[in-house]
Amino acid sequence: MRAVTGVFASRGDAEHAARKLSSLGLSKDRITLLFPGQTKNELQAVPVSEAEQPGVGKALGGVGVAAVGLAGGFELGAVASAAVPGVGPVLAIGLAGAALLGLAGATIGAVGGGALDNALTEGLPEDELFVYEDALRRGWSVLIALTDDEAHAASVRRLIEGECAETVDAAREQWWIGVRHPEEEHYSKLGRDFKQDEKFYRLGFEAALHARSRCKEYDQVLAEMTSDLEDLQQRYPDSDLEEPFRRGYERGRAYYQSLCEAKP
Repeated sequence: MRAVTGVFASRGDAEHAARKLSSLGLSKDRITLLFPGQTKNELQAVPVSEAEQPGVGKALGGVGVAAVGLAGGFELGAVASAAVPGVGPVLAIGLAGAALLGLAGATIGAVGGGALDNALTEGLPEDELFVYEDALRRGWSVLIALTDDEAHAASVRRLIEGECAETVDAAREQWWIGVRHPEEEHYSKLGRDFKQDEKFYRLGFEAALHARSRCKEYDQVLAEMTSDLEDLQQRYPDSDLEEPFRRGYERGRAYYQSLCEAKP
């Protein structure tokens, strides 16, 4: 599967795009919505249809089966709430939502629709997770659609962009603009040329934010970092990239740790 993501300034626009994707034939179990700032009371206010199985529901800490309703009668099959490090409370709607929050290192508050057993984890963009988190931190909403192939992904991408969405690439650049200046200052103090090394420094920084590398000791991720570095060296055999990549990786780890420690 291929994931197509849109970042929306308006929650209503994200919901509208999800409904439109469903109306054009995309299975609802391939659509996930992420909304920021959801408190316990807000989670309990999410409409749930009568299809909900008796004895289960939206109680925090429980696991249930429910059809979660959005505006306009549109239903998705699961809801999850979690506190995401560096973001705060997040509501995820859709079968893959709980899996995505789990990748974020979040503590799942409530889950419905069998999301933990069948999370459609294939195709989930773990390397883009930090971009979603930054968008949520800014108060934006995120829509993720899982598609069959590149042709299908292209058509879904066109639809999402036509619904007032910012692309994930644009959101990634917005994130880097926000962190670039202090990183340039730090790197320049080491006597290095940031403008010359920025490309590989940034690749190292982003590699440290990959879901697979989070919340692990340095020696636990050393093999993954080395593998990423070797891949880059094969792609850019004539570039002096090891030092900037390693420096960026170390700073990326420190950055994520600071997010975990900061109050949202």
